Amino acid sequence: MNISSIMNTASSGMRSQTNRFAATANNVANLNTPGYSRIDPSTMTADEGQPADPATEMTDMMQSAQGYKANAIVFETGADLWQLLATIKRD
Repeated sequence: MNISSIMNTASSGMRSQTNRFAATANNVANLNTPGYSRIDPSTMTADEGQPADPATEMTDMMQSAQGYKANAIVFETGADLWQLLATIKRD
């Protein structure tokens, strides 16, 4: 696997976690909406008849934030490696 593949994978992971966080935020925003069915952030589909639970939503938010952070670290490491390789090539 090369550096650009690793960075692309990390970028895709950050987009995925952003979408997951948005679904969770939508669930929180609609906690008190009558008839609202929770969106499952892992599948991005409605959980028919499942109301949003604040504890579940907070757990999902924390998991997506940690997932985003992990992918961002991988992306930054790849960028640092690219910079190092460019420096070596110049010298």
